[in-house]
Amino acid sequence: MANERVRVRGLTIHRPIIYGNTAVVLSSEERASSPHPDHTHRWTVAVRSAASAPDSDTVGGADDISHFIKRVMFKLHDTYSNPTRTIDKPPFEVTETGWGEFEIQIRLHFIPESAEKLYIIYHHLKLHPWTVTGSGELEIPPPEVAAKAGPVHSWQYDEVVFCDPYQNFLNILMAHPPTPLPKAKKKPVPFHIANPESIGDTKANGTPEFTQAMVQEEAERLEKARKQVIAEQNKWRETLIEKEHLISELKTQLGA
Repeated sequence: MANERVRVRGLTIHRPIIYGNTAVVLSSEERASSPHPDHTHRWTVAVRSAASAPDSDTVGGADDISHFIKRVMFKLHDTYSNPTRTIDKPPFEVTETGWGEFEIQIRLHFIPESAEKLYIIYHHLKLHPWTVTGSGELEIPPPEVAAKAGPVHSWQYDEVVFCDPYQNFLNILMAHPPTPLPKAKKKPVPFHIANPESIGDTKANGTPEFTQAMVQEEAERLEKARKQVIAEQNKWRETLIEKEHLISELKTQLGA
């Protein structure tokens, strides 16, 4: 039993999650019967496992993540009653109605066995779909057109990393391996709208899904950006060195 409270040094283990929201346009009937007739959308913000269940209309959520996440706290806009929503069991999500977009703070509290501090992430609630016009400008279609296109989706992939975990916590994680993501894209990308080709059309393309290819592409983009930052740093470092040499030469000339 004592060994269970010993950290496994040099080991890093991660668990993939997604966080974000989906939103749909309220019908005129729903708005008329609502206590908030000015609200235009119903939305759900959630934290889920990254993999989706087969043939599911939900983005992510194939796995129960409560074996390492104890509770999730969502901080909504202050105009909502009880803006801090605490969810102590899955599904870790909040459903509301509204008309505006805003930033949501999400706090992940891990199980006591992890001995980990809370993890804070931020998500900008997305309600409105947008399209790119021929001139390259962004355009939001009217509600009746957006309603036909299907739900708006805005989801972010993340990996919760545990370094040097306690043995008992590691045992828990190893007993619940995550469902692997599909290798290739078969559904729409999980951002913007469920049916990006169907703006103005009722033809559906299904619920979006994360894939291994998307994760790899994101890693490659991050690596490319890292190299660009390093190259820019080296460029300005060389410029600084040249200027310092020039200043040194001018000081020498003035001293002579």
